[in-house]
Amino acid sequence: MKLTIERAALLRSLSHISSVVERRNTIPILGNVRLVAEGATLKLTATDMDLEVVETCPALVEQAGETTTPAHTLFDIVRKLPDGSQVELSLSGGDGMITVRAGRSQFRLGCLPVADFPVLHSGDLSTHFKVSAGDLSALIARTRFAISTEETRYYLNGIYFHTTSDPENPMLRAVATDGHRLARVELPAPVGAEQMPGIILPRKAVTEIAKLLGEDETLEVSVSLGKTKARIEVGDVTLTTKLIDGTFPDYERVIPTGNNKHLRVPTKAFAAAVDRVATIAIEKTRAIKMSIGNGSLILSATSPEAGSATEELEVDYSEGGQEIGFNSRYLLDITQQVTGEELELQMADSASPTIVKDANDGSALYVLMPMRV
Repeated sequence: MKLTIERAALLRSLSHISSVVERRNTIPILGNVRLVAEGATLKLTATDMDLEVVETCPALVEQAGETTTPAHTLFDIVRKLPDGSQVELSLSGGDGMITVRAGRSQFRLGCLPVADFPVLHSGDLSTHFKVSAGDLSALIARTRFAISTEETRYYLNGIYFHTTSDPENPMLRAVATDGHRLARVELPAPVGAEQMPGIILPRKAVTEIAKLLGEDETLEVSVSLGKTKARIEVGDVTLTTKLIDGTFPDYERVIPTGNNKHLRVPTKAFAAAVDRVATIAIEKTRAIKMSIGNGSLILSATSPEAGSATEELEVDYSEGGQEIGFNSRYLLDITQQVTGEELELQMADSASPTIVKDANDGSALYVLMPMRV
């Protein structure tokens, strides 16, 4: 194998690939990236047995071939090479080492047999649809903060994607919850997605997909789904992932329907005030109290060590006095997802879940459990 490739193209591909590879592996081959040179391209593949990313980039191939070499070491080498470098990769058949050259720099890396490199078969992917990178990115970005990190409730360790059953206006929904807060974001279902199976996309796959989508929102993304795996194609990158084998809870039961106390407040002013008052909140609970009266909202926090803080805001509210407490971190996470100028809180009482939403955008809905303060 012998080829020459631009440093920028190789670095971009390796940055996508290397994040899939775990730093510590009990199986040595999983620490490697597979390199396949053929035609006028270099194809790079990385996997952790649950997730596989394949990227193709243009290269000047003098001699076709394939091998595997340590992914993070190769990435670190290419990252430290000068901008504009032409990188030459060559594999000599004798010693099983790959040589990396750029200018006066030369590195020799060990290789492992290609036959040992695992392949993640996608299986039967019966549902196919296309969606813009911007739309899919918005679904992920506005829900991923609520993914649970509690491993015992593994079925909450990802985002639940499904379509609503309304035949007149089917919606593609993304839902995530950790038991303390819930995020639900939807958009009109793309053609072909109407009958998709409900899937739970794992946290690591969500992170990798978000990286791929963040570069160009105008790209068209091809999505293929089955019962156990999903494949996402963005430009020259194909990501295949196993899905979480579990049943996502009936989240609709968590969303309250009788919250009749509605409060509207400027989003940025509210987020800034919560952030300031939370400086005093107890580190463990991060609790702040909201005291609501006609036209006013007083945010307060107390701590035996740090003291106390209060801040008053003018709000649109006229439905009687109310006191309710929240985890300030959870509240800020939600406000960061609201892009509109006004935030709306729909409450029932101090012990019941509160709905938070953009006052002028019905596509996103958040549910937050209160705290005793």
